Amino acid sequence: MPEVVFLHPDLGIGGAERLVVDAAVALKRRGHTVTMVTSHHDPSHCFQETRDGTLDVVAAGDWLPRSIFGKCYALCAYIRMIYTALYLAWASGIEYDVVICDQISACIPFLRWFGRNAKILFYCHFPDQLLTKRLTWLKKIYRAPIDKLEEKTTGMADMVLVNSNFTANTFKETFPSLADVNPEVLYPSLDVSAFDGDVEPAGDLVPNGINTLFLSINRYERKKNLGLAIEALGELKKLVTAEEWKQTHLIMAGGYDDRVTENKEHYMELRHLTDNLKLNDQVSFLRSFSDAQKLTLLDSCTCLLYTPSNEHFGIVPIESMYMKRPVIAVNSGGPLETVKDCETGFLRASTAEDFAEAMTKFVKDGGLSKKMGQGGHRRVISKFSFEAFGSKLDSIVNNFAK
Repeated sequence: MPEVVFLHPDLGIGGAERLVVDAAVALKRRGHTVTMVTSHHDPSHCFQETRDGTLDVVAAGDWLPRSIFGKCYALCAYIRMIYTALYLAWASGIEYDVVICDQISACIPFLRWFGRNAKILFYCHFPDQLLTKRLTWLKKIYRAPIDKLEEKTTGMADMVLVNSNFTANTFKETFPSLADVNPEVLYPSLDVSAFDGDVEPAGDLVPNGINTLFLSINRYERKKNLGLAIEALGELKKLVTAEEWKQTHLIMAGGYDDRVTENKEHYMELRHLTDNLKLNDQVSFLRSFSDAQKLTLLDSCTCLLYTPSNEHFGIVPIESMYMKRPVIAVNSGGPLETVKDCETGFLRASTAEDFAEAMTKFVKDGGLSKKMGQGGHRRVISKFSFEAFGSKLDSIVNNFAK
């Protein structure tokens, strides 16, 4: 049975981290020896499986800086990942036949040059160069060699996996020199066992006297377009009665890390937006919630609002649908493959008006959430089950290591 190492830059809380943790658990359950190697792992800010002994986690290189005077985050991330790869190859003593790395491909040549004769699989959540803006000539100069390095090193992997057909198409458009590389789609999945347990009472998480509860779950990052949910709630006020409005609420729940400047800045930006729209009584904010709290929030809500545009995949809509809660998402990217419009939720343009129009349906029709929620649950079971995900990955790894 091939021994597998997962190489991941920062094992915190996010969609990419959820995927690699699920992948590691899936392979371990099928008999593989699995180790996760990362540059940062904080037991107080991570998924439970990485701190309760389910998975073996080794951290190396956290002493390296995450930025240089608040700049050069990408360069520092590349250096940290390369260091972690060298640690794995030279100093870890870990036996492995397959390395699965993701997010940062710069580590691949070092694994190939200095590591043992192992197969290297790269999981591309989305091309890194598309996740940043180049608003100044200095930023363009800084990013040019990094972008070239990403393309070159991604092509050095033995195999590339992507999380959706949308990402596969984007991969082809972004990396023209890799025309001979055909990424295989491995949809992220849901480990439903984590969602089938008892749900804790809402307590103070959810305000009393609410009939329609909208929920947003995403990291406090500007690219997630979280302001859309708040602006849509402001538009919703114009479409419902005063009594309906009093019984409507939005919870903004998101991953938050004090070490990340953008998390802190964007959280305050959203608070200011809420204040400017005079929505303070209708909006609550929650930062860095636990897995148990997430289950409670999903169980308590009427509908999930998923606001990113061109999201590569997006695991939160899958979680919501499994919990029998419909989703309103932007009609681009991954949600086009996960959310069935008008059956498991609504796909809408990225405008406050369009989102508000869909939200109104749940305020006016008390039975719509249950009806669509049942359809969403069935869709997740049939298309995005943990069993299907694990079986496909296990087959890939076993064939890979031959």
